[in-house]
Amino acid sequence: MIFEKEGEIAHVTLNRPRRANLYNVQMRDDLYEVLTAVRDDPGVRAVIFSGAGDGFCGGADLTEFGTAPSPTIARDVRWARDVWGVLKDMDKLTVAAMHGYALGSGLEMALLCDLRLAAEGTRFGLPEVGLGLIPAAGGTQGAARVAKLGTALAMVLTGARMDAWDAYRIGLVHRVVPREALPAEAETMVHRVLSAGPAALVLAKAAVNGGMDLTLEQGLHLEERLNDLAYRTRDAWEGIRAAAEGCAPVFRGR
Repeated sequence: MIFEKEGEIAHVTLNRPRRANLYNVQMRDDLYEVLTAVRDDPGVRAVIFSGAGDGFCGGADLTEFGTAPSPTIARDVRWARDVWGVLKDMDKLTVAAMHGYALGSGLEMALLCDLRLAAEGTRFGLPEVGLGLIPAAGGTQGAARVAKLGTALAMVLTGARMDAWDAYRIGLVHRVVPREALPAEAETMVHRVLSAGPAALVLAKAAVNGGMDLTLEQGLHLEERLNDLAYRTRDAWEGIRAAAEGCAPVFRGR
């Protein structure tokens, strides 16, 4: 795992290139340490995930299956180091910048991110059923939330792979760019988002994610409550002032 911090942006690079960046126990532990540190760092507002070598992540490292002392211990350790839960609940902007392949756990990780970019030629898939398993890192839920239910079900049941443009057409990724432009495009997208009011971004993300499991009426109440919190910030009035005067706002995160 490579972790770098540049101003308000944290860069997390999956770094097992000789093993297709397969997700193993060490990567899980490293990711947990990095993500909890990022979560608790007020100086970080966004995280960009990428992969070293030829691809983003080829899925779980099957050579480590069955090596734990017992299924019970493995389960307890997984929940004690709930990487996916930390990523899902992150109130900072999360972006997956994928190239080469994003399969199994790799795609599931990306589905938990707010924004997903892909280089041309990237291959996507959830192949677990072909191994007698199901996607168990959020894939069954994440795919159904970003793509139509029937499309997501077909992905899970067939394990079929798709290319970057097919992924774009079904809403799995938000943008497809040439491979050489991927890092810069991810940075540009992040800076564009971070130009908005910091509190507004956190509250907007909470409104969308929090409303997923609510009725429409409950979701609208949540939106109203969070909007009221936004109005109480100085940034909101700075944004309104700047719009009225036709100038760029200067947000200060309060």
